[in-house]
Amino acid sequence: MPYKMIDLFAGCGGLEDGFLQSGRYEDIAAVEWLRPQADTLIRRLKTRWNISDAEERVMCFDIQREQELFQGWNDTAKQPQAQVLPDGKKSRYKTGPYGSGRGLDYFVKQADGIDIIIGGPPCQAYSVAGRVKDGNGMRNDYRNYLFEHYLSVVNRYRPKAFIFENVPGMLSAIPDGTPITELIRKGFEGIGYEIVDDLRTYAKIDASDYGVPQHRERLILLGIDRRLVKEPQKLLHDFYTSILPQYKTEHKKTVKEAIGDLPPAYPVIEGSRPGKRITFTKPECDTTWHVARRHSLRDIEIYRMLAEDIESGQKKYTNSKALSELYEERVGAKSPIHRYHVLRRDEPSTTIISHLDRDGNRFIHYDPRQSRCITPREAARLQSFDDDFDFVGTQTDTYIMIGNAVPPALARCIGLAAAEVLDRL
Repeated sequence: MPYKMIDLFAGCGGLEDGFLQSGRYEDIAAVEWLRPQADTLIRRLKTRWNISDAEERVMCFDIQREQELFQGWNDTAKQPQAQVLPDGKKSRYKTGPYGSGRGLDYFVKQADGIDIIIGGPPCQAYSVAGRVKDGNGMRNDYRNYLFEHYLSVVNRYRPKAFIFENVPGMLSAIPDGTPITELIRKGFEGIGYEIVDDLRTYAKIDASDYGVPQHRERLILLGIDRRLVKEPQKLLHDFYTSILPQYKTEHKKTVKEAIGDLPPAYPVIEGSRPGKRITFTKPECDTTWHVARRHSLRDIEIYRMLAEDIESGQKKYTNSKALSELYEERVGAKSPIHRYHVLRRDEPSTTIISHLDRDGNRFIHYDPRQSRCITPREAARLQSFDDDFDFVGTQTDTYIMIGNAVPPALARCIGLAAAEVLDRL
């Protein structure tokens, strides 16, 4: 029998899709606050996994409103709402509440209990890059403590195990003087669950080891109900050193292997209007979201020069100093970090991030003739999404949800390994 699963902070469903691909799990419910992500997950569950009542199972709802999340709510919205930030401002993100209004209690009762809870709170508050950009180092960001609501769901439904995913920056996050990892550890210990004793040594995983064409380090926390096993640490160590590693691939997939067969998109410079962004040819293919964004002529010229520099073997612009100088020369502004990076065709990609929604300077296609950043579909492939995984929303929405997702290929391996642990409990 498949293990029954709840997905929290589900995003567009990368983690859940991988778990379902393993064949060891059954979807019971998912919770996600952003509307395009929730709509995308609903579409995937219906079209790929034949879950006809996905609109009910996927709850577009604020996990901080715990009692309503558990017992149900009435303020379902027909129109998307703007997310209200802690400072009272409205963001551009479209949010819930949205859905049937049935709470998690209903679905858990229908399923006669839950075996595993998966998911991970938004990583922005824990990421090193986010803390550098924020004037207060993200210390005042409410997302630091969203894990408390994950903990509440675990405590209410008492699964045998959970998978908690986040960025390695969580290891150094100290928003209130106490390391966030210690708060998480003590929180789960307080409700009877145990995670591995040394997160830095055991829990850091690189997705490129598991069939994802991308270097992407993540923390994968497996938690188990200590009542179900005599020596929980022994089993946890075994998970990280023996069970999960057996799903590693011998060959690391490259950028070219991932996206090289997609038809090219070339800049249409002839006939373009001065000062206007340049469009690109539209590739003839059945794959959705393989459409290049517009770029300025200046950026196109820079992208071509940098890609040619790599392809020719000259490599004059492969260090941070040279790239920063190029940025200052061409853009007329200084930057503390270099702004450009060409994806290497014969290596895994650098980490795909949601910042792709704003610019693609660090995700330049390796083909100098195309002179552009990667398309949403190329980003999705580098995240190991199948081509039949469609995304609902604008191009901006799509870049964001792809960049924030757990790669399904990695998730599948984690799901298979977690199932082996569940088999022992």
